[in-house]
Amino acid sequence: MKKLIFLLLAFLAACTSTETKKATSGSAVIINETVVASAMERIKTSQPGVDQTLLEKGIRHAASLWREEDGNPSDFIEFVKANYISDPVRRKEIFTKISNYMESVNGHFNDITLDLKKNLDEAAGEIDQIDQMYGNYSVGSHLSDDFFSNKIAFAIALNFPYYPLAEKEKLGPGWSREEWAMARLGDLFVSRVPANLNQALNTALGNCDMYIAEYNICMGKLRNEEGKQLFPDDMVLLSHWNLRDELKANYANKENGIEKQEMIAKVMERIINQDIPEVVINDPDYEWYPFSNKVMQNGKAIEAAREPDTRYDLIVKTFRAMKDIDPYNPEMNTAMMRKFSWEMEISQEEIAALFDSYLRSPQLKEVGKIISQRLGRELKPFDIWYDGFKTRSTIPEELLTSKTQALYPDPAAFRAGMPDLLVKMGWDRTRAEYLADKIVVDPARGSGHAWGALRKGSVSHLRTRISDKGMDYKGYNIAVHEFGHNVEQTITLYDVDNYMMTGVPNTAVTEAMAYVFQNRDLALLGMKDQAPDKEKMEILDVAWQMMEIMGVGLVEMKSWDWLYENPDATPAMYKETVIRNAVDIWNKYFAPVIGINDSPLLAIYSHMVNSPLYLPNYSYGHVIHFQLEEYLKGKDLARELDRIFKQGRMTPQQWMMGAVGQKISTQPVINALDRVLQ
Repeated sequence: MKKLIFLLLAFLAACTSTETKKATSGSAVIINETVVASAMERIKTSQPGVDQTLLEKGIRHAASLWREEDGNPSDFIEFVKANYISDPVRRKEIFTKISNYMESVNGHFNDITLDLKKNLDEAAGEIDQIDQMYGNYSVGSHLSDDFFSNKIAFAIALNFPYYPLAEKEKLGPGWSREEWAMARLGDLFVSRVPANLNQALNTALGNCDMYIAEYNICMGKLRNEEGKQLFPDDMVLLSHWNLRDELKANYANKENGIEKQEMIAKVMERIINQDIPEVVINDPDYEWYPFSNKVMQNGKAIEAAREPDTRYDLIVKTFRAMKDIDPYNPEMNTAMMRKFSWEMEISQEEIAALFDSYLRSPQLKEVGKIISQRLGRELKPFDIWYDGFKTRSTIPEELLTSKTQALYPDPAAFRAGMPDLLVKMGWDRTRAEYLADKIVVDPARGSGHAWGALRKGSVSHLRTRISDKGMDYKGYNIAVHEFGHNVEQTITLYDVDNYMMTGVPNTAVTEAMAYVFQNRDLALLGMKDQAPDKEKMEILDVAWQMMEIMGVGLVEMKSWDWLYENPDATPAMYKETVIRNAVDIWNKYFAPVIGINDSPLLAIYSHMVNSPLYLPNYSYGHVIHFQLEEYLKGKDLARELDRIFKQGRMTPQQWMMGAVGQKISTQPVINALDRVLQ
């Protein structure tokens, strides 16, 4: 996954309407229509020929943010008179200066944050309390307050006003690149969230990160009901990523693969239900029988208390930290609205409708029948992670791991090999080295992530797990995915024409780039895919993955909706709700395909804890990825990826039109399914 960074003010707080007259920071908005009109007249008198539409928008935007502590109405009028820029040439000069300043501020704060979180994110020994204190500290939490106090925020809001999503969609197709960049600058100051609330949210998220990063299952200590050990002594898997990937890997295991898969699925259920014995989490001193939930120590059965509802307690605390911010965003007054309409720039309703229409597709039942035929058995709930459409699933993982461990014994070896990987994907040697030189590789404490730079001169960080034996295939597969993120981060920082356009429309788009890389992991190992039905298998694989991850996203969205309806819920109440929602979504969409009711497995994803409301990005990313891959067929891959990602941060739909000439839709996947199912 891509590491989320909330350093820019736009990421610290969500947008509010520029026309709202509601209180947002405990002090009522004091600039009324009379004051706005007076300020406008002063400018029109002193600066004849001013663009009146832009003037009104800027004044109203600044007025919506002005509070008593900023000055009285007369002070506001004087501020407008002294700071409004009507001359387009002068406005462009000021915009360039602000862009440079913001790159410095954001970039250096990002670098500091990386340093402070280093011991939490990287496998660098024991974590002390002081590490957590520094790692959870948000260096940018007071930046918003400071910029409002020194009036920088008002100068930007006045001259570069905010355009809501609907206006961006309407006006954006006619904007120049410069107008787009100025509109993105207008996104920075759209609400006023107190620094202590931003810091509280950062602390809550930091605690979630730590919990998930150390949620390991010692697989060599698991026993079936006959007391048999199924997994190697030294196998330690992080929930949920490594557990899921080990489950996938065992589709190629004809000896006891299904027994291993059933045990992993039971472990997942124990985690979801929070009846997993607390002592077996990240501790190799106990033998655990997941089916009966018995725990043994030194050959004797012991009483082992279940894990408290920690998983759900952390989510509830994060929810409350986000809810405390809601009043400061009157037009985006829930975390969901800020996540979707603001961050993803697509409404929750549109996302839910997209997922619902796809999950109802009758073609998915046909895919399920194909999987059942290939497995030679009835489907089981864990088959939502069926991996047999991938060619590598027919290749023993031991062979893949022996190759990756030889190539990449440590992080330095993977970094040294990155230019070669890029050359294999189509970049010339010079361009490959240019991109790879701006990425470093670190050993991850968790499953891995990509953390991008925010200023030219800094580097992106690729974090992945590498054991003393070298990078196993699971780690390699994740590393290639994260490498895709890093390449996108590098292109969209260093090669985009204006700093304010840095990045991509949303995290779904960068997930699409990561999938482009990850899908080529075997080719990058020099292993040729000889499968005669390769294209058909890829389409079936994508369709099945999209089904699974869309269901997971719907579970989280439904659960957060419930939290807003029940804000005083206890962790135990929320646990029951998440499980109920997971079962309901399963029975509605998955049971007709799988043939089994009441599975809670959709609730296992760790993102629900440490990356709240991130999961819909994966589904959206799959949709975008499929459209990209369809477009890229027969084209120069590297050249097209450079062109596409140099667009920078437009809205998702406009970005997609520029990338492939179509809006975002699941219809291409459905059409492809129809084609291969025939």
